[in-house]
Amino acid sequence: MYMSVELIGVVVTAFAVLVTLGSGMFAGFAWVVRRIDGVDGKLSARIDGVEGRLTARIDGVEGRLSARIDGVEERLSARIDGVEGSLSARIDGLQAELTEVKIGIARLEGPRPHLIVGR
Repeated sequence: MYMSVELIGVVVTAFAVLVTLGSGMFAGFAWVVRRIDGVDGKLSARIDGVEGRLTARIDGVEGRLSARIDGVEERLSARIDGVEGSLSARIDGLQAELTEVKIGIARLEGPRPHLIVGR
């Protein structure tokens, strides 16, 4: 079978283009993989650093808030105890006064009438 020079040139050119594109794609893919590996290591280190700083900061804030909450709880407990004592004293005083009022009313009313009336 006979092939012309132009046809052989087209086939060789097509093969060269395919080899060039294939090697270019392979090189590009290798560059992307290498780039991802480098970025992954840098990002992992950076994320770990940020995580460590945030953990330390959160722990500090948690400690300060715990101290403030404990202080507020102590002050409120003291105030509640004072109010409770005051209210207990007032209730005891009212109870004593109420007993005296009941006795006074009973004295004003006199003895209870008996069901059987004497002659």
